[in-house]
Amino acid sequence: MLSSNASNWLRNGVSPSTVGIPANTHLSAIEFLAQRFPAIPRTVWLERFDAGLVLNAKAERMAPADNLVGESHLLYFRHVANEPTLPFKANIIFQDEYLVVADKPHFMPVTPGGQYVQQSLLVQLKQQLNLPELSPVHRIDRETAGLVLFSVRAQDRDSYQALFRLGQVEKTYEAIAGRPESSPLKLGFPLTHKSRMVEDEQFFRMRELADDEMQNGEPFNSETWIDCVEPMDFSDSAIQTIAASPPSLARYVLKPLTGQRHQLRVHMNSLGLALMGDQFYPVIRRAANEPDDFSSPLQLLAKSIAFKDPLTGVARTFESCRVLKID
Repeated sequence: MLSSNASNWLRNGVSPSTVGIPANTHLSAIEFLAQRFPAIPRTVWLERFDAGLVLNAKAERMAPADNLVGESHLLYFRHVANEPTLPFKANIIFQDEYLVVADKPHFMPVTPGGQYVQQSLLVQLKQQLNLPELSPVHRIDRETAGLVLFSVRAQDRDSYQALFRLGQVEKTYEAIAGRPESSPLKLGFPLTHKSRMVEDEQFFRMRELADDEMQNGEPFNSETWIDCVEPMDFSDSAIQTIAASPPSLARYVLKPLTGQRHQLRVHMNSLGLALMGDQFYPVIRRAANEPDDFSSPLQLLAKSIAFKDPLTGVARTFESCRVLKID
């Protein structure tokens, strides 16, 4: 159902996307959208029109042949046919009039994307809590489990996001990877890893610039404090049935001081300690359109987060109830 409040238009928990219309365009609605988004098949747009998922600025339903003269922009809702159902649920561990803190499982995206819309954490929370203005203050990867903060009111979102921009949030992650001695590097823990990260040629991956790629004076843009806190013993584990000998693994604590995409995964891989269950680093093990293997999640957990609430002045500390484990 579409919300009647113009500032909070929702359909099944999904907010519309907006696309501006150039002045004096003479294209029909379907022609404009097909040209503006060539990667989306025309048949998909026709299905969205038929389902009433394309509207004008007044939230009036548009038809494919409608002329756009006098229209300022279009609203459209993402829809995924045959969306997979995730066999996991997120937990809400805190809620007040300003903030919601959720503890999400592996494989669940924070916001709609790819093959997931209704199954995304944001859409589920909007529906469950009836909070149309709810929005994430920060992001974690779909493959990562753990804590995500949401602003209840749109007017407060920037105040919470400023905490992250200014480095006033202490985030702690847990991870499972090979023991330090399995790395070709001579590592001493704890350590701080710094690098300059850029997008890889494969759009969904990130990489670090090598020394010979760095321009003079070019600053680092990623930094993580890392410690190896516990070797893991699998002598009595069922994991021995998968491999000839138990893996040599350890548990790590990571504290990112910056927030680049895939930062922790890239940093651990750079140290020769790729995270267990990582499908993208050091090599791609699963294509973007392949189904997930729920039995082998990425061993990375956003375990705790601490900050001073900018609206109430209260010191907040939250901790995930989830635990990393190798079955």
